Amino acid sequence: MMRFLLGVIVGILICFFFIWAGGGKFVKKVGEGLIGTGKKMEVLEEVIKKEKEEVGKGIQKKILKEEKEIQKKSQ
Repeated sequence: MMRFLLGVIVGILICFFFIWAGGGKFVKKVGEGLIGTGKKMEVLEEVIKKEKEEVGKGIQKKILKEEKEIQKKSQ
């Protein structure tokens, strides 16, 4: 019972300090920061995907080239 009451009191204190510290303004600032971070992450994700495709194509070309050389040597 004491733990429950302590939890309720701590919850009320946290809520009070949140509202006292700016509440909605704080959440708005954090949200704006997260939106900016999300946009940057999307750009990085696209760059990584493009580079991955380019590297994959380069590796495939190299492997095919080596296979052709091996086939020419074996003939």
